[in-house]
Amino acid sequence: MTSEILQKDEPVLRKKAAEVPLSDIGTPRLKKILKDMATALGTQDDGVAIAAPQIGVSLRIFLVSKAALEMPAHIEARNRVENRRELKKEAGYLTFINPIITKLSRDTAILDEGCLSVRPMYGKIRRSKKASVKAYDENGKLFERGASGLLAQIFQHETDHLEGVLFIDRATNLREMPHNTNY
Repeated sequence: MTSEILQKDEPVLRKKAAEVPLSDIGTPRLKKILKDMATALGTQDDGVAIAAPQIGVSLRIFLVSKAALEMPAHIEARNRVENRRELKKEAGYLTFINPIITKLSRDTAILDEGCLSVRPMYGKIRRSKKASVKAYDENGKLFERGASGLLAQIFQHETDHLEGVLFIDRATNLREMPHNTNY
């Protein structure tokens, strides 16, 4: 386990992640994993979510920065938002433990997507415009959340991580796009 973000060649990113035993929720070990995930995500200006395998933990967990709820859906517009690191730190995180996508809209869009574990690649990927996820929060409370736009895209991207799938497996028009870390 590390608070460094692993890159695409790491085997853990290609494994199907294990479910978190519900009895582990709230334990010091799980709290540390969540803290390490938040720390790793907090080091990235352009990242808005992270899955546990990205820090070397093969468990079905992802975090979403609450700042993502206010961010533009298009990458170029998101990249123009200033002080993203501070915004994320202040906003906090939504925790999804053992998430399951319960609904995907038939209505899809081809979206730009990147990944903290596939630097510096971006590509086009088809995603459902709306998605619903059922998961447990950091306190062990079961909840369901629907989303559209960027959050729906995040749900799909992060659950792919938990299945050992990277966006580059399905993306087209892959290209390098440097990210700005000077904020």
